[in-house]
Amino acid sequence: MRFVMATASPAVLSVRVSPAERVLLETAADHARTNLSDFIRRKALEAAEQDVLDHRLVTIPADDWGKFEGWVNAPAKEIPALRKLSATRPAWQD
Repeated sequence: MRFVMATASPAVLSVRVSPAERVLLETAADHARTNLSDFIRRKALEAAEQDVLDHRLVTIPADDWGKFEGWVNAPAKEIPALRKLSATRPAWQD
């Protein structure tokens, strides 16, 4: 799945929040050193992307089923860079 992030949004999205929620959002935006609009947009997009990625039901069209089975049953490919990486000690164990 590919997500495309636009650099500028031409559409306005309005969200109603309580005064306490606004204070919390403004405080979090200040801590992130950004403005409220950018903070809310970034966090909403992160949450939306995570929700999409967490979606556990995968539908494979019948026409593509044979191709999928071929991919699943194919032997694993040797990737030298991954073999090298798996042989290195993790940074957190130094």
